[in-house]
This record gives sequence, structure tokens and C-alpha cells, in this order.
Amino acid sequence: MASNQRRIFIITGMSGAGKSQALKIFGDFGFYCVDNLPLALFKNFTDYLKQSGERRDVALGIDVREGDRLREMPKILNSMVKDDFVVKVIFLDASEECLIRRFSETKHRHPIHKKLAVAIAHERKVMSPIRTMADKVIDTSDLKLGELKEKLSALLGLTREGDMQITVVSFGFKNGILKDCDIVMDVRFLPNPFYIPELREKTGLDKEVQQYIMSFKESKEFAEKFADLIKYLIPKYIKEGKSYLTIAMGCTGGKHRSVFMAHELAQRLTKAGLNASEFHRDIGL
Repeated sequence: MASNQRRIFIITGMSGAGKSQALKIFGDFGFYCVDNLPLALFKNFTDYLKQSGERRDVALGIDVREGDRLREMPKILNSMVKDDFVVKVIFLDASEECLIRRFSETKHRHPIHKKLAVAIAHERKVMSPIRTMADKVIDTSDLKLGELKEKLSALLGLTREGDMQITVVSFGFKNGILKDCDIVMDVRFLPNPFYIPELREKTGLDKEVQQYIMSFKESKEFAEKFADLIKYLIPKYIKEGKSYLTIAMGCTGGKHRSVFMAHELAQRLTKAGLNASEFHRDIGL
């Protein structure tokens, strides 16, 4: 690959197999990420990349909602290659049982508005040609978020020996507990911004919510002591050969307390020189 060639990764696959998480991981790696960019606009987008000063590699997310336009995907990708981009397609897959479980746990609707099992079967049929042309197929059925990040970093040549991949995830207990994680912390004991009318529609990533939570002594103490515990444990895990760690933090709805504390923990670990990223299941970030 010529040094001036930019890479474009097309992230696609079955709904519920982890496209949003994968795009978040690519973003953590410094990629310019765009989700659900219509195929009809791919040419405009690559023209923009060539004309602008944007030099980052790119990750684009597409899914079954493109419908009949998916038939044009080979032609569109070939055009991108002719425009001197290196194009790779990553297809994320999972078993029917796993996809049904994930949709049931998160209460998200499948983009094809049919009975869930029927929608999954229809989507698999529609996406089959894309799966066949993919450069890499990743089955996420049994993968934790940290393992997915590890696979993608290896694919991109970014894996470093002895470097633990840490993923901090927020979730709401009312939407189902996260099962694929190493440590689960319940933060429902913290003051709840939900009961403050002006904070109810905001999230734990908003400054006002963060200030409210950290105005309480127990919040400050917990954030510091839990981060210290994790930093203490990480060398122990690495010594045992563990290369990834997924930490889940849950509150009632997965919107305020768990989001902020997951963000706070990821920030503290990053400042300590550790390879930490965050993902917020129930607010889609």
C-alpha cells in the first residue's frame, strides 16, 4: 500500500452483531467514523475526502436498511478503489440465538419491523452476498467487547504485546444485565439525577449531570476508590495472561449514573497510561 493511500473500512453485518461497538472502537483508534451513510452518497463522500485536508483513515457503517441499493455495493467499492483508496469490508455476524437474546435484553427494535426471528432470517438472506464479498467475517456470538477490540486491533496491526485492552461499559438494569463482562459494578446507590426535572432528559455525558453526581461526597469517594481497585487489579490480571478486561457499570435506566461513572473510570484509567475505552449500551454511544 502506498503511504499516501487512505484506508476505508466498511463495517457491516447482522443487526445486533456489534456494528455500533465496532465503529466506536475504530473511533478510539483515530479513524474518521460515519454510521449509516447512504450508499448513494459514497461517491460524494470520497470526493470530499480527496478535496479536503482530512488525512485520517475512515470507517463507514452500513446495514440492511440500504435495501436494494446493497446490490450496487460491489460497483461502488470498485469505484472507490479506482479513486486510490484501500477498501476493506468487515462483516460482523452472530448466531440467531445470540441475536434474539441481545435484542431481548436491550429492548431495541430490529430495523426490519417484523417478528424478530422472521426479521433475522430475512436480513441474513439479504446480507448474504455482502458476507460473501467481505474481507473479514467476525462472529461475535461469544465475544466480549474487549475481545472484539482485540480482534480489530490485530486486524489493523495495532496489537502490542502485553498491552491489556480495557473496555468500560454502562448499562441499565431495567434493560437487562450485561452478561459478557468480567466485572459488574452496581452504582444504583449513588444520588439519581433522574429525579431532578432539568436533568432527567440529559445523560451522564452532560456536564450538568456530572456536576450534580460529583457534588455528593459518596460519589467522589466511590470514583476514586473504584479506580484505585481496578488499577491494583490490572497488573494481577496481566500476570495471569489476561489481555482484555470488560468492566460493566449499571444503574436503573443506563442513562445517568452508570454512564457518568463508566466515563469517569475510563478517563482515570487513560490518565494512568492504560489502554481504556468506553461504551454506553443504553444511550447508543
